[in-house]
Amino acid sequence: MEDLSGPSNHKDTVLTVFEIRDGRLAFIKSISNIGDQRIIEEVKAQAQHDEVVIGIDAPLSYQDGGGDRISDKQLRQYIVSLGMKSGSIMPPTLTKMVYLTLRGIRLSREIENLRTNYPISIVEVHPGAVIGSRFSKEELELVLNYKKDLPARKYIREWLGEQNVTGVPAFVEEESHSIDACAAALGAWHWKDPLVKPKWVFRAERPLHPYDYCC
Repeated sequence: MEDLSGPSNHKDTVLTVFEIRDGRLAFIKSISNIGDQRIIEEVKAQAQHDEVVIGIDAPLSYQDGGGDRISDKQLRQYIVSLGMKSGSIMPPTLTKMVYLTLRGIRLSREIENLRTNYPISIVEVHPGAVIGSRFSKEELELVLNYKKDLPARKYIREWLGEQNVTGVPAFVEEESHSIDACAAALGAWHWKDPLVKPKWVFRAERPLHPYDYCC
């Protein structure tokens, strides 16, 4: 699962690989400082063995004319109802978001081309909402601070184990991007696996918004 940054910021991009084992999501590996071609190669390599479900933490579409997509508005309303801050959901065409959006759209379409030969599913995921929607109100302050707070990230890493996301190594808590990549994996798993379900999902509206969005 991927936590993306803009096209020129490979160092803040993290790809994690998990696999389903006995009803749990088992950590396999994490790759940081990774570019698009390496991501595509890793997806292709994993798809040689089994179906690949990819949760991408980046906008995979934008609203024609700018501003929020309908999905952005609805997810913002949802997280605010949980006690989270509205500012974590930003329009894909906002100046500080536009390069991330560009990368997410391009990468998802390149991966889409692999689906001709390999079983691959793609979903847009909001990792912060994945965590916040599964935390109690008493724990919510940790969600608001984990980007900058190591103890909060340590708590979340341990919490992932309680969510049946197993084997996440200690080094993951060192960077928020690694935590986000693991949370994206949790969200994508709950989106895809019929035995579990996401906390929130906005279904694809083709052709302009071709992927589900979930947390």
